[in-house]
Amino acid sequence: MKKKIIILGSTGSIGTNTLKIIQKYKNNFEVLVLSAYKNIDKLLKQAKKFSCKNVIIPNNNISVFTKKKFENSGIKIYDSFESIRLINKKKKIYYAMVAISGIYGLKPSLILSNYTKNLAIVNKESLVSGWNLIKKNIKKNKVNFVPIDSEHYSIFTLLRNHSINEIERIYITASGGPFINYNKKDYNKITIKKALRHPNWKMGKKISIDSSTMMNKVFEVIEAKNIFNIPYNKISILTHPKSYIHAIIKFKNGLIKIAAHNPDMKIPIFNSIFNNQNSIKNPKSINLDKLNNLNLKNINIKQFPLVSILNDMPNKNSLYETALIIINDFFVDQFLKKKINYLQLINSIKKISNLEEFKRLKKKPANNINKIFKLMNYVSLKINSLGIYK
Repeated sequence: MKKKIIILGSTGSIGTNTLKIIQKYKNNFEVLVLSAYKNIDKLLKQAKKFSCKNVIIPNNNISVFTKKKFENSGIKIYDSFESIRLINKKKKIYYAMVAISGIYGLKPSLILSNYTKNLAIVNKESLVSGWNLIKKNIKKNKVNFVPIDSEHYSIFTLLRNHSINEIERIYITASGGPFINYNKKDYNKITIKKALRHPNWKMGKKISIDSSTMMNKVFEVIEAKNIFNIPYNKISILTHPKSYIHAIIKFKNGLIKIAAHNPDMKIPIFNSIFNNQNSIKNPKSINLDKLNNLNLKNINIKQFPLVSILNDMPNKNSLYETALIIINDFFVDQFLKKKINYLQLINSIKKISNLEEFKRLKKKPANNINKIFKLMNYVSLKINSLGIYK
Protein backbone atom coordinates (compact mmCIF):
# COMPACT_ATOMS: atom_id res chain seq x y z
CA MET A 1 0.00 0.00 0.00
CA LYS A 2 1.27 3.44 -0.91
CA LYS A 3 2.12 5.86 1.89
CA LYS A 4 0.00 9.01 1.95
CA ILE A 5 1.65 12.42 1.75
CA ILE A 6 0.35 15.96 2.35
CA ILE A 7 2.32 19.01 1.17
CA LEU A 8 1.12 22.45 2.20
CA GLY A 9 2.81 25.20 0.19
CA SER A 10 3.54 22.83 -2.68
CA THR A 11 4.28 25.53 -5.28
CA GLY A 12 7.18 27.10 -3.36
CA SER A 13 10.78 25.91 -3.52
CA ILE A 14 10.51 23.47 -0.61
CA GLY A 15 7.20 22.06 -1.81
CA THR A 16 8.53 21.72 -5.36
CA ASN A 17 11.67 19.93 -4.16
CA THR A 18 9.56 17.60 -2.03
CA LEU A 19 7.50 16.65 -5.08
CA LYS A 20 10.67 16.04 -7.11
CA ILE A 21 11.68 13.44 -4.54
CA ILE A 22 8.21 11.91 -4.51
CA GLN A 23 8.31 11.70 -8.32
CA LYS A 24 11.44 9.54 -8.19
CA TYR A 25 9.72 7.15 -5.78
CA LYS A 26 6.16 7.51 -7.08
CA ASN A 27 5.42 3.82 -6.60
CA ASN A 28 5.90 4.29 -2.85
CA PHE A 29 3.66 7.29 -2.24
CA GLU A 30 0.20 8.74 -2.81
CA VAL A 31 -0.07 12.53 -2.74
CA LEU A 32 -3.30 13.11 -0.82
CA VAL A 33 -3.39 16.93 -0.50
CA LEU A 34 -1.54 19.88 -2.04
CA SER A 35 -2.03 23.54 -1.20
CA ALA A 36 -1.11 26.96 -2.54
CA TYR A 37 -2.14 30.54 -2.01
CA LYS A 38 -1.31 32.41 -5.22
CA ASN A 39 0.24 30.13 -7.84
CA ILE A 40 -2.98 28.38 -8.85
CA ASP A 41 -1.81 27.36 -12.33
CA LYS A 42 1.23 25.56 -10.91
CA LEU A 43 -0.95 23.94 -8.23
CA LEU A 44 -3.29 22.55 -10.88
CA LYS A 45 -0.36 21.15 -12.89
CA GLN A 46 1.08 19.52 -9.77
CA ALA A 47 -2.25 17.99 -8.80
CA LYS A 48 -2.72 16.52 -12.27
CA LYS A 49 0.84 15.22 -12.49
CA PHE A 50 0.63 13.43 -9.13
CA SER A 51 -3.03 12.37 -9.46
CA CYS A 52 -3.82 14.36 -6.33
CA LYS A 53 -7.57 14.61 -5.85
CA ASN A 54 -7.59 17.31 -3.16
CA VAL A 55 -6.21 20.84 -3.07
CA ILE A 56 -6.53 23.54 -0.45
CA ILE A 57 -6.68 27.19 -1.49
CA PRO A 58 -7.44 29.72 1.27
CA ASN A 59 -11.03 30.96 0.98
CA ASN A 60 -10.18 34.58 0.14
CA ASN A 61 -8.25 33.43 -2.92
CA ILE A 62 -10.87 31.15 -4.49
CA SER A 63 -12.47 33.05 -7.34
CA VAL A 64 -14.95 32.02 -10.01
CA PHE A 65 -12.00 31.96 -12.40
CA THR A 66 -10.12 29.58 -10.09
CA LYS A 67 -13.09 27.22 -9.84
CA LYS A 68 -13.41 27.23 -13.62
CA LYS A 69 -9.78 26.12 -14.01
CA PHE A 70 -10.48 23.04 -11.93
CA GLU A 71 -13.72 22.14 -13.70
CA ASN A 72 -13.83 18.57 -15.02
CA SER A 73 -10.41 17.83 -13.48
CA GLY A 74 -11.78 15.49 -10.83
CA ILE A 75 -9.90 17.56 -8.24
CA LYS A 76 -11.78 18.87 -5.18
CA ILE A 77 -11.05 22.39 -3.94
CA TYR A 78 -11.21 23.05 -0.21
CA ASP A 79 -11.05 26.52 1.31
CA SER A 80 -9.54 25.83 4.73
CA PHE A 81 -6.90 23.63 6.33
CA GLU A 82 -9.53 22.26 8.72
CA SER A 83 -10.83 20.36 5.68
CA ILE A 84 -8.02 17.83 6.15
CA ARG A 85 -10.22 16.02 8.67
CA LEU A 86 -12.84 15.55 5.93
CA ILE A 87 -10.29 14.36 3.38
CA ASN A 88 -8.53 11.88 5.66
CA LYS A 89 -11.13 10.06 7.75
CA LYS A 90 -9.14 6.87 8.31
CA LYS A 91 -5.86 6.28 10.11
CA LYS A 92 -3.05 8.82 10.26
CA ILE A 93 -1.19 9.63 7.06
CA TYR A 94 2.50 8.81 6.78
CA TYR A 95 4.05 12.26 6.19
CA ALA A 96 3.04 15.91 6.10
CA MET A 97 5.16 18.87 5.02
CA VAL A 98 4.36 22.45 6.07
CA ALA A 99 6.17 24.69 3.59
CA ILE A 100 3.81 27.65 3.87
CA SER A 101 5.61 30.97 4.29
CA GLY A 102 4.76 33.44 7.04
CA ILE A 103 3.18 33.23 10.45
CA TYR A 104 -0.05 31.90 8.97
CA GLY A 105 1.76 28.57 8.75
CA LEU A 106 1.17 28.11 12.49
CA LYS A 107 -2.47 27.08 12.28
CA PRO A 108 -2.00 24.39 9.59
CA SER A 109 1.03 23.08 11.52
CA LEU A 110 -1.20 22.58 14.55
CA ILE A 111 -3.97 21.02 12.46
CA LEU A 112 -1.66 18.57 10.69
CA SER A 113 -0.22 17.38 13.99
CA ASN A 114 -3.58 15.69 14.56
CA TYR A 115 -3.52 13.69 11.34
CA THR A 116 0.03 12.61 10.55
CA LYS A 117 2.67 10.23 11.88
CA ASN A 118 5.58 12.35 10.64
CA LEU A 119 5.40 16.15 10.61
CA ALA A 120 8.05 18.15 8.74
CA ILE A 121 8.00 21.92 9.23
CA VAL A 122 10.12 24.43 7.34
CA ASN A 123 7.96 27.38 8.38
CA LYS A 124 10.24 29.50 10.59
CA GLU A 125 7.49 31.75 11.87
CA SER A 126 5.38 28.98 13.37
CA LEU A 127 8.38 27.43 15.12
CA VAL A 128 9.43 30.83 16.46
CA SER A 129 6.05 32.17 17.58
CA GLY A 130 4.09 29.04 18.46
CA TRP A 131 6.53 26.30 19.39
CA ASN A 132 4.81 25.82 22.78
CA LEU A 133 1.57 24.98 20.99
CA ILE A 134 3.19 22.73 18.38
CA LYS A 135 5.20 20.89 21.02
CA LYS A 136 2.08 20.24 23.07
CA ASN A 137 0.22 18.85 20.06
CA ILE A 138 2.99 16.59 18.77
CA LYS A 139 3.51 15.17 22.25
CA LYS A 140 -0.21 14.58 22.73
CA ASN A 141 -0.59 12.88 19.33
CA LYS A 142 2.76 11.01 19.45
CA VAL A 143 3.93 12.62 16.23
CA ASN A 144 7.49 12.32 14.96
CA PHE A 145 8.50 15.95 14.38
CA VAL A 146 11.32 16.76 11.94
CA PRO A 147 12.73 20.28 11.39
CA ILE A 148 13.66 20.86 7.74
CA ASP A 149 15.87 23.96 7.77
CA SER A 150 19.33 22.65 6.93
CA GLU A 151 20.79 23.92 10.21
CA HIS A 152 18.10 22.40 12.41
CA TYR A 153 17.97 19.13 10.52
CA SER A 154 21.74 18.91 10.97
CA ILE A 155 21.45 19.49 14.72
CA PHE A 156 18.63 16.94 14.79
CA THR A 157 20.85 14.29 13.21
CA LEU A 158 23.93 15.15 15.27
CA LEU A 159 21.97 14.77 18.51
CA ARG A 160 20.88 11.19 17.82
CA ASN A 161 21.85 9.02 20.80
CA HIS A 162 22.88 12.10 22.80
CA SER A 163 21.16 13.94 25.63
CA ILE A 164 20.94 17.71 25.92
CA ASN A 165 23.07 17.55 29.07
CA GLU A 166 26.04 16.34 27.01
CA ILE A 167 26.19 19.54 24.94
CA GLU A 168 28.69 22.29 25.62
CA ARG A 169 27.82 24.47 22.61
CA ILE A 170 25.89 24.40 19.33
CA TYR A 171 27.07 26.39 16.32
CA ILE A 172 24.82 27.13 13.38
CA THR A 173 26.34 28.54 10.23
CA ALA A 174 25.36 31.49 8.06
CA SER A 175 26.59 32.09 4.54
CA GLY A 176 26.58 35.83 5.19
CA GLY A 177 24.40 36.30 2.13
CA PRO A 178 25.39 38.72 -0.63
CA PHE A 179 26.95 41.23 1.80
CA ILE A 180 29.42 39.08 3.72
CA ASN A 181 32.26 41.34 2.54
CA TYR A 182 30.38 44.64 2.75
CA ASN A 183 31.16 47.37 5.22
CA LYS A 184 28.09 48.80 6.97
CA LYS A 185 28.98 52.28 5.69
CA ASP A 186 28.19 51.00 2.17
CA TYR A 187 24.67 49.81 3.10
CA ASN A 188 23.11 52.97 1.68
CA LYS A 189 24.23 51.82 -1.78
CA ILE A 190 22.47 48.45 -1.55
CA THR A 191 19.64 47.93 -4.02
CA ILE A 192 16.81 45.39 -3.93
CA LYS A 193 18.43 43.55 -6.82
CA LYS A 194 21.69 43.18 -4.90
CA ALA A 195 19.91 42.11 -1.70
CA LEU A 196 18.05 39.34 -3.54
CA ARG A 197 21.22 37.92 -5.10
CA HIS A 198 22.04 35.13 -2.62
CA PRO A 199 25.30 33.40 -3.57
CA ASN A 200 24.32 29.83 -2.62
CA TRP A 201 20.58 29.31 -2.26
CA LYS A 202 17.58 29.90 -4.52
CA MET A 203 14.88 31.36 -2.30
CA GLY A 204 11.85 33.65 -2.37
CA LYS A 205 12.19 37.42 -2.01
CA LYS A 206 11.25 37.65 1.67
CA ILE A 207 13.66 34.98 2.92
CA SER A 208 16.41 36.31 0.63
CA ILE A 209 16.17 39.74 2.28
CA ASP A 210 16.13 38.12 5.74
CA SER A 211 19.27 36.21 4.78
CA SER A 212 21.03 39.41 3.69
CA THR A 213 20.23 41.22 6.97
CA MET A 214 20.93 38.03 8.99
CA MET A 215 17.45 38.27 10.51
CA ASN A 216 16.90 34.71 9.34
CA LYS A 217 19.70 33.63 11.70
CA VAL A 218 18.03 35.47 14.57
CA PHE A 219 14.93 33.37 13.93
CA GLU A 220 16.97 30.20 13.46
CA VAL A 221 18.66 30.64 16.83
CA ILE A 222 15.23 31.09 18.43
CA GLU A 223 14.07 27.95 16.60
CA ALA A 224 17.08 25.98 17.85
CA LYS A 225 16.47 27.14 21.41
CA ASN A 226 12.83 26.09 21.16
CA ILE A 227 13.16 22.77 19.34
CA PHE A 228 16.17 21.40 21.21
CA ASN A 229 15.57 23.10 24.56
CA ILE A 230 19.03 24.66 24.50
CA PRO A 231 19.60 28.01 26.29
CA TYR A 232 20.64 30.96 24.15
CA ASN A 233 24.02 31.17 25.85
CA LYS A 234 24.93 27.78 24.37
CA ILE A 235 24.13 28.71 20.75
CA SER A 236 26.51 30.62 18.48
CA ILE A 237 26.47 31.75 14.85
CA LEU A 238 29.47 31.28 12.57
CA THR A 239 29.72 32.79 9.11
CA HIS A 240 30.58 30.22 6.46
CA PRO A 241 30.32 31.59 2.89
CA LYS A 242 30.39 28.17 1.21
CA SER A 243 27.27 26.82 3.01
CA TYR A 244 28.80 23.34 3.21
CA ILE A 245 28.85 22.99 7.00
CA HIS A 246 25.39 23.48 8.51
CA ALA A 247 25.87 22.78 12.20
CA ILE A 248 28.61 21.94 14.67
CA ILE A 249 28.11 20.52 18.15
CA LYS A 250 30.83 20.56 20.79
CA PHE A 251 30.17 18.01 23.52
CA LYS A 252 31.36 18.18 27.10
CA ASN A 253 33.46 15.03 26.59
CA GLY A 254 35.65 16.90 24.11
CA LEU A 255 34.16 15.45 20.93
CA ILE A 256 33.09 17.76 18.12
CA LYS A 257 30.54 16.63 15.55
CA ILE A 258 30.03 18.41 12.24
CA ALA A 259 27.15 18.04 9.76
CA ALA A 260 28.02 18.87 6.16
CA HIS A 261 26.21 18.57 2.86
CA ASN A 262 25.90 20.45 -0.41
CA PRO A 263 23.60 23.51 -0.29
CA ASP A 264 20.61 21.53 -1.55
CA MET A 265 17.38 21.39 0.45
CA LYS A 266 16.46 18.09 -1.16
CA ILE A 267 18.93 16.40 1.21
CA PRO A 268 17.14 17.17 4.52
CA ILE A 269 13.75 16.72 2.81
CA PHE A 270 14.74 13.31 1.43
CA ASN A 271 16.05 12.09 4.77
CA SER A 272 12.98 13.35 6.63
CA ILE A 273 10.73 11.33 4.29
CA PHE A 274 12.75 8.13 4.37
CA ASN A 275 14.02 8.49 7.94
CA ASN A 276 17.55 7.59 6.80
CA GLN A 277 16.30 4.22 5.51
CA ASN A 278 17.02 4.85 1.84
CA SER A 279 19.76 6.22 -0.41
CA ILE A 280 19.42 9.49 -2.29
CA LYS A 281 19.86 9.04 -6.03
CA ASN A 282 22.93 10.49 -7.73
CA PRO A 283 24.65 11.84 -4.59
CA LYS A 284 27.56 14.20 -5.13
CA SER A 285 31.03 13.27 -3.92
CA ILE A 286 32.56 14.92 -0.88
CA ASN A 287 33.84 18.33 -1.87
CA LEU A 288 37.37 18.32 -0.49
CA ASP A 289 38.07 21.84 -1.73
CA LYS A 290 35.29 23.14 0.48
CA LEU A 291 36.28 20.99 3.45
CA ASN A 292 39.86 22.21 3.21
CA ASN A 293 38.79 25.85 3.11
CA LEU A 294 35.86 26.19 5.50
CA ASN A 295 36.57 29.84 6.42
CA LEU A 296 34.45 29.71 9.60
CA LYS A 297 34.36 32.96 11.57
CA ASN A 298 32.49 34.44 14.50
CA ILE A 299 29.75 36.70 13.25
CA ASN A 300 30.56 40.41 13.02
CA ILE A 301 27.84 42.23 15.00
CA LYS A 302 28.85 45.63 13.61
CA GLN A 303 28.34 44.30 10.10
CA PHE A 304 25.09 42.50 10.97
CA PRO A 305 23.63 44.52 13.88
CA LEU A 306 20.26 42.73 13.93
CA VAL A 307 21.94 39.69 15.47
CA SER A 308 22.31 41.71 18.69
CA ILE A 309 18.54 41.31 19.19
CA LEU A 310 19.40 37.86 20.55
CA ASN A 311 21.28 39.39 23.48
CA ASP A 312 18.09 40.12 25.38
CA MET A 313 15.69 37.36 24.33
CA PRO A 314 13.48 35.71 26.97
CA ASN A 315 14.42 32.14 27.89
CA LYS A 316 10.81 30.98 27.64
CA ASN A 317 8.63 31.21 24.52
CA SER A 318 6.85 34.58 24.71
CA LEU A 319 4.63 36.86 22.65
CA TYR A 320 7.65 39.06 21.91
CA GLU A 321 8.77 36.60 19.25
CA THR A 322 5.47 37.13 17.42
CA ALA A 323 5.95 40.90 17.57
CA LEU A 324 9.49 40.50 16.21
CA ILE A 325 8.19 38.51 13.23
CA ILE A 326 5.56 41.13 12.38
CA ILE A 327 8.02 44.02 12.77
CA ASN A 328 10.49 42.32 10.44
CA ASP A 329 7.78 41.41 7.91
CA PHE A 330 6.52 44.99 7.85
CA PHE A 331 9.86 46.63 7.13
CA VAL A 332 11.02 43.99 4.63
CA ASP A 333 7.79 44.69 2.75
CA GLN A 334 8.51 48.44 2.88
CA PHE A 335 11.99 47.83 1.50
CA LEU A 336 10.73 45.63 -1.33
CA LYS A 337 8.21 48.35 -2.19
CA LYS A 338 11.08 50.88 -2.32
CA LYS A 339 9.61 52.99 0.48
CA ILE A 340 12.76 52.69 2.60
CA ASN A 341 16.37 51.95 1.78
CA TYR A 342 18.45 49.05 3.07
CA LEU A 343 20.01 50.92 5.99
CA GLN A 344 16.57 52.18 7.04
CA LEU A 345 15.33 48.60 6.90
CA ILE A 346 17.93 47.48 9.44
CA ASN A 347 17.65 50.54 11.67
CA SER A 348 13.84 50.40 11.69
CA ILE A 349 13.69 46.74 12.74
CA LYS A 350 16.21 47.37 15.52
CA LYS A 351 14.50 50.53 16.79
CA ILE A 352 10.89 49.34 16.73
CA SER A 353 11.68 45.92 18.23
CA ASN A 354 13.32 47.77 21.13
CA LEU A 355 10.24 49.83 22.02
CA GLU A 356 9.26 49.35 25.65
CA GLU A 357 5.70 48.47 24.64
CA PHE A 358 6.96 45.45 22.71
CA LYS A 359 9.71 44.53 25.17
CA ARG A 360 7.03 44.04 27.85
CA LEU A 361 5.72 41.13 25.77
CA LYS A 362 8.79 39.12 26.80
CA LYS A 363 7.01 38.37 30.08
CA LYS A 364 3.83 37.12 28.39
CA PRO A 365 3.78 33.43 27.39
CA ALA A 366 2.78 32.37 23.87
CA ASN A 367 0.29 29.74 25.02
CA ASN A 368 -2.76 30.56 22.92
CA ILE A 369 -3.09 30.84 19.14
CA ASN A 370 -5.82 33.48 19.42
CA LYS A 371 -3.49 35.68 21.48
CA ILE A 372 -0.80 35.28 18.82
CA PHE A 373 -3.08 36.28 15.95
CA LYS A 374 -4.63 39.13 17.94
CA LEU A 375 -1.15 40.45 18.68
CA MET A 376 -0.22 40.24 15.00
CA ASN A 377 -2.98 42.66 14.10
CA TYR A 378 -2.15 44.97 17.00
CA VAL A 379 1.56 45.17 16.13
CA SER A 380 0.79 45.93 12.47
CA LEU A 381 -1.59 48.74 13.45
CA LYS A 382 0.91 50.10 15.98
CA ILE A 383 3.78 50.23 13.45
CA ASN A 384 1.54 51.97 10.91
CA SER A 385 0.51 54.54 13.51
CA LEU A 386 4.17 55.28 14.24
CA GLY A 387 5.09 55.85 10.62
CA ILE A 388 8.32 54.75 8.93
CA TYR A 389 11.33 55.21 11.18
CA LYS A 390 14.59 56.29 9.62
